[in-house]
Amino acid sequence: MYAERIHCFFIFELMKFTAEQIASMLEGKVEGNPSAEVSALAKIEEGFTGALSFLSNPKYEAFIYKTESTACIVNNTFTPTSPLPKTLTLIKVEDAYSCFAKLLEMYNSMTKETPRIENPSFIDETAKVGSNLFLGAFSYIARDTVVGDDVAIHPNVNVGTNVRIGDGTIIYPGATIYRDCVIGKNCIIHAGAVIGADGFGFAPDKNGKFQQIPQIGNVVLEDNVDVGANTTIDRATMGSTIIRTGAKIDNLVQIGHNVEIGSDTAMAAQVGVAGSCKIGNNVMVGGQVGFAGHLNIGNKVMVAAQSGVAGSVKDGSVLMGTPAFDSKEYKKSYLGFRRLPRILSRIQAIEDKIKALTKD
Repeated sequence: MYAERIHCFFIFELMKFTAEQIASMLEGKVEGNPSAEVSALAKIEEGFTGALSFLSNPKYEAFIYKTESTACIVNNTFTPTSPLPKTLTLIKVEDAYSCFAKLLEMYNSMTKETPRIENPSFIDETAKVGSNLFLGAFSYIARDTVVGDDVAIHPNVNVGTNVRIGDGTIIYPGATIYRDCVIGKNCIIHAGAVIGADGFGFAPDKNGKFQQIPQIGNVVLEDNVDVGANTTIDRATMGSTIIRTGAKIDNLVQIGHNVEIGSDTAMAAQVGVAGSCKIGNNVMVGGQVGFAGHLNIGNKVMVAAQSGVAGSVKDGSVLMGTPAFDSKEYKKSYLGFRRLPRILSRIQAIEDKIKALTKD
């Protein structure tokens, strides 16, 4: 999804920036009025006077010729094919998308909570917390836990015994971090996420009754990991469930015990990863994909939405379908599947002709 779809909001309350100032921040150049002032960000199709928009996806180019935004960030390669509004100033940069993201990050840094400890909240006397902590009301930090510097723990968060939380991490309301888990630096854990609940470990006894297998491991999130709202990451039976540096996990994802997810891998919503599955680096996973347990998924694999992955996968594979297989072969097979009614009708017609020819 492109940032053109982000609803407008103020960059800094009651502050204005000129096009020239913004161009300087983004190492870009101005085409138009360098003194044009902006104080808000807006979708290009919903621009208004004083707004700054951006254009990187050609799909939205038509809007730049009628936008009411005061300024627009575009790629250096952008060349208008129609007259631009006379009131519009362009800020040309190397990569409009990344530059707009940089502005969003600047805005986001200004919205961080002021360090403080709200009441009621609880920090065990054996816990160690760093400087500049924000601890929201009704949050709980259990014994022997260590919290780094510049951490924000929002209201109603429960941090269990012997947890480690790295510098700069943000934990949003209602999240739960179970005992012994390790959260790296600059991670983001969104509302309602559960890190370190028991893995789904049960074994039937001789009478067919399920007996729980104790889950004594933990979960390790390395640095710069994002975990979406209401996502659950189960603790290992033994050892660790590991989410490597830079991985991005969307909302409503279930990650089973002893799973390992590689660096800079991204998973969309409602993905399910069964226990002991190993997923490589830079893997892209669409929504509602299911992975069977004990698989090895290579690096730079891409899996289309709603696929079911039942076997291990080599590096660089692109998969679709259930069970998932090569996307090119899947598309060919799907075309054949769509033709089945017509093929069956033709077969029936041929059978009818054969019967008519062979009739006594």
